[in-house]
Amino acid sequence: MREIVTIQVGSFANFIGSHFWNFQDEMLGLAADPYGDPLFKTDGLNMDVLYRTGETQQGTLTYTPRLLSIDFQGSLGPMSSRGTLYNEGSNAPSEVVTWEGNVSTHASEPQKKNLFLQSLYQEEQDVPLVNGINGGKKDLQNEIQDTDIVKCLDRGVQFWTDFSKVHYHPQSLYEVNGLWMDAQEFDNYGIGRDVFTENLQGEEVCERLRFFVEECDHIQGFKFIADDSGGFSPIAADFLENIADEYSNTPVLLYAVRGPGSHMNLRSRKQTVVRDLHDAVSFSRLSSFCKMIVPVGLPFLSMSKASTYLNIEDENPYHCSAVYAAALHSASLPFRMEAPGPSADSSDTVGALDVNGIVQMLAGQSRQNMVAILDIAMPAPGMTGRQDEKSLLGNLHPLTPEVAEDMDDLQAVESMTVHGAIGSDHRASVSEVKNAINAEYEHAIIRPMFCHLSVARCPLPIPLPFPSIFGNLVGQHGELLGSPILGSSSRGSLDVHSIPMAARLRSSCAILPFLENRLANLRKFGIERGSLGTELLRSWGFGRDEVEDIGETLSKMVKAVNPHSEISSDSD
Repeated sequence: MREIVTIQVGSFANFIGSHFWNFQDEMLGLAADPYGDPLFKTDGLNMDVLYRTGETQQGTLTYTPRLLSIDFQGSLGPMSSRGTLYNEGSNAPSEVVTWEGNVSTHASEPQKKNLFLQSLYQEEQDVPLVNGINGGKKDLQNEIQDTDIVKCLDRGVQFWTDFSKVHYHPQSLYEVNGLWMDAQEFDNYGIGRDVFTENLQGEEVCERLRFFVEECDHIQGFKFIADDSGGFSPIAADFLENIADEYSNTPVLLYAVRGPGSHMNLRSRKQTVVRDLHDAVSFSRLSSFCKMIVPVGLPFLSMSKASTYLNIEDENPYHCSAVYAAALHSASLPFRMEAPGPSADSSDTVGALDVNGIVQMLAGQSRQNMVAILDIAMPAPGMTGRQDEKSLLGNLHPLTPEVAEDMDDLQAVESMTVHGAIGSDHRASVSEVKNAINAEYEHAIIRPMFCHLSVARCPLPIPLPFPSIFGNLVGQHGELLGSPILGSSSRGSLDVHSIPMAARLRSSCAILPFLENRLANLRKFGIERGSLGTELLRSWGFGRDEVEDIGETLSKMVKAVNPHSEISSDSD
């Protein structure tokens, strides 16, 4: 068994995680459904890599994500921090009394469940819903109810739990003491600097992580998703430092994510300096405690090539996080593919990798570049062999910001995952996909030095609480249509049931602008004599020597990608 422990730190990281676990839950449901798509009943994907089995005190068997989530107090909305499966450990007052003075209790009104969460609760309580299996009238009522649920979510999502359909273990959900939900103020590195160590919170978080790690037979790595744009970044960095000390031989694959609010227009010079210094410090610190880091989050996702077939509201984290979660799902499929044995049937999957394998492939080559780019094709174009068909490679576009386009890099290394690809009138076989990709690379003008290809036949399932972000050129099974569907410009889970996907992680010099911008801003605002941000960095707890160390870290990253870069060799 090669388990992965997933860690989500910050509000937007948990929005992404909520969609990610919805995908997994949907796959589990389809695999168990006797009438479901046979493609989801494959033995080639081992869900135990991400999930753990357990048992409640009442003897009920459970199957929950191997997950530790960290967020603001109040960020769980109507969900209890102990989840819904395990009822022990209620919030009832203790019988032990050590205070004899007056006591006042302040309790906030519980958040109301939205229509989607109400429907989940009714299903779990075995309360008959308006939907039914038999009878056309009930099916019609079910369709109306699902339509109402989709409309409810599209109208507004406040918490990541508002659209989560997954049960969590009581050890999984941690709300940081003293941090009530106000992301607008929790917006820079200094404000979250000491939160991890205050009130022994770091010890409790590490103990929760230990709970999940110690029950693993052979952990293959940590998948860490962290908010990179605000006060959760130093919390994540301190946690990563603890992980690096305690689990030094276990690789960490870090996704440094940015929500739509982090790209807002800055109204003053001071705000610009604060943001630019935060970006440099945050990225340098986070990257110091992982084996590979993948920046994710575009300033305007809706205007990017990655959204060619999508209708995204840039300011809506419910929308943006769905796209990023789909990319992370696709990129992580090789980690749970079963490695082929002598008698293995590889008709459904091929190209298994573990976390250490992809880290060594992308970050451990001669270049030693630990910063990877994430690309996506959503949905992936068909593989029918027609001349007018769109190229898969041409449809892969970055979700990593500040990336140079069309750079010819002879040392580039890539790991690509394609799943659920559509052929002429069927889901393409593994061999059809491999042959099509190889043919594309042979005719490509810009080619990597090496590309590892992973293929699975199962597509990305679209759960009911997925946002209505598909354009009117996307068909029911994710096929790209020749003419738009009349009616609505946005289509959701009731219209699109699954889609083919392609995701790519690559080590390339195209990341150079991202790195150079952070190094240049640190030097300009934090290192040069008379810099505007010197006092700001000092207030964040960074002295001159520490700031220069951060600059040296960024300079080494630039040199790893381009040894001849002028900015990496500039004297201070």
